[in-house]
Amino acid sequence: MSVNTVAHLNFHGQARAALEFYQSVFGGQLTVATYGDFGMPAALPDAAKVVFGQIVADTGFRVMAYDVPGTDAPVALDQPTTRRENGTTLTTEPFFLSVRGDTVEAVGALWERLADGASVIEDFGPAQWAPGFGMLRDRFGVTWILDVATEYAPA
Repeated sequence: MSVNTVAHLNFHGQARAALEFYQSVFGGQLTVATYGDFGMPAALPDAAKVVFGQIVADTGFRVMAYDVPGTDAPVALDQPTTRRENGTTLTTEPFFLSVRGDTVEAVGALWERLADGASVIEDFGPAQWAPGFGMLRDRFGVTWILDVATEYAPA
């Protein structure tokens, strides 16, 4: 038996656009099914929203997404805050998506595409723990960490 974990992103009317953008960044096969595809009458407001969406790439990249039914406005949540050592807020999100690759060139190319329309939190470049690391919040509000995988060498 094989088990894997896949991030499942929840949107409010933006799932299709987000999945199409992520496919343009990472490649892979895009699958989208709407509530209407599963029988919701077309006249209802949520019929065109995504009930099931995913990208599966040969590289191993996988992500799922759907539109939470009932609203197009983001839902305000009481979320934990992650702070930097100097006390500034890094994010209020309870999770990040992490993409790791083998080379600075490969990860850097993904960074350039994912950064289109994004807010950069940490520029992509060398870090103490990796030859390439960066953090950004994409145009859909999802925070991504991209880095080059290396063996951990304790000091």
